[in-house]
Amino acid sequence: MQRRRSVPHTFEENIAAEKAKLEAQVAQLKPGPQRDGLLKKIRQLDTASHMNEWLTSPGLRPPEPA
Repeated sequence: MQRRRSVPHTFEENIAAEKAKLEAQVAQLKPGPQRDGLLKKIRQLDTASHMNEWLTSPGLRPPEPA
C-alpha cells in the first residue's frame, strides 16, 4: 500500500501555522520566562514573514550586469 503524500505547504503557510500554534500556547500561560520565550519566537516568525514578503516582492530585482 502506498502512502499518500500531502500537498507541500508554502513558507508563508508554515510560518502562519507555527505562529497560530504558539499564540494558542501563550494564551494558556501565565507571565514568566516560558511565556516570554514563546513571545520572542512569535516576533521572530513575524520578522521572517516580513522579510520573505520583501524578498519575494516584484519590485525587488537583481542588479543588472554592466
